[in-house]
Amino acid sequence: MKKKQTGIGTKLLMAALFLGVAAYFGIEAVRYLDDPLGVTLAYRYEVERTVDLSGFLVREERVLPDEGNGLLRLQRSEGERVAAGGVVASVYADQASLDRQAEIESLESRVEQLQYAQDLALAAETTRKLDAQITQNLLEYRRFLAAGRLYDAESPALELRALVLKRDYSDTGNGDVSLQLQELGAQLLALRSQAEGSVRTITAPEAGLYSAEVDGYETVLTPASLEELTPSALSSLTADQAVSSRTGKLVLGDEWYYAAVLSAQDAALLQTRQAENGGTLLLRFSQGVDRNLPVTLVSAGHQENGRVVAVFRGSAYLRELTLLRRQRAQIITETIGGIRVPRECLRAERAYLDENGRTVTEERTGIYCLVGREARFKPVEVIYSGDSFLLVAPAPDLDATRVIRPGEQVIVAARGLFDGKVLA
Repeated sequence: MKKKQTGIGTKLLMAALFLGVAAYFGIEAVRYLDDPLGVTLAYRYEVERTVDLSGFLVREERVLPDEGNGLLRLQRSEGERVAAGGVVASVYADQASLDRQAEIESLESRVEQLQYAQDLALAAETTRKLDAQITQNLLEYRRFLAAGRLYDAESPALELRALVLKRDYSDTGNGDVSLQLQELGAQLLALRSQAEGSVRTITAPEAGLYSAEVDGYETVLTPASLEELTPSALSSLTADQAVSSRTGKLVLGDEWYYAAVLSAQDAALLQTRQAENGGTLLLRFSQGVDRNLPVTLVSAGHQENGRVVAVFRGSAYLRELTLLRRQRAQIITETIGGIRVPRECLRAERAYLDENGRTVTEERTGIYCLVGREARFKPVEVIYSGDSFLLVAPAPDLDATRVIRPGEQVIVAARGLFDGKVLA
């Protein structure tokens, strides 16, 4: 009977404990719903006002001749500068000629490495030091490969090859390397003799940037044609299908142009912004280049149904623009920076308690911030209004305690707020 009473007492105690915990959480929930406190961080933010464009990149271009049949091997990379008379491509008669050229280049590389190793061997270094250098280069080479940094791995790979050749040379002696160089020289001489007449070179008729892309716009879109271009003509522009070349083209000069159709009102706005910005604007392409490009609005043609052809000129980063033609872009007309806060933070009046403990309000635009455990009203000016946020700046003539700063906790939701209210 005693055990039964003990069991009932334990159950009663557990029930009381449960009710106490439930009551605590219930009270806290009521307090929260009665006065919900929500805060978020204010932070510095920038927005841009832009004008959207769609148009064409225009360059002074010269299509290189296509040398008929044969296996074409390009010798230049995209955007590489080529001097007048510089080799742009080689045309091989057949696959055997191309394979022979690959073998020649391999032997030339082998000769270069052997000569490099031979020169290094003139220094008095022990085999142990060579082995240590080889080990170190192997580890560095492996580290770059594991990280996927193939470009960085090229340098230790070349040095490793030279060290290995030098290590072999330290064992075999100078006569062995000299003999290898003589044999390789003879092989190269024979291969070059066989290659005569089986390869033709294509050279640049003038200096420029090389591009392998020929799209047919090279002859229909030129800097000279932009002056008389109308909005309807630019919108209906098509490439010349007769223009093609496996060899590629040269981009001449140092300037590029971007021609786009826009409203006459936007064109007037851009001219005003350009005058305010010292004669330049910032253009950003939607793809191809990940930076803003300085340009100048050089002309806005005659109106056609309220639209004009705006022509922008630039000279920066031309080598990165050789593959771009039809592009969407934006002109940045204004950059606005401020402190970003949610829209619901903004208050149209400041509330405070007077000496009698009564709540008094005054018309003042501002934001309540949580400073310690107190709500502190900080007057602001709205400098930009977004869909769900505002950019604000401190109102003028404030003491330091009233200036809103990035990183502050702004109050999003709370009941009965007034300046100086203690919040739990």
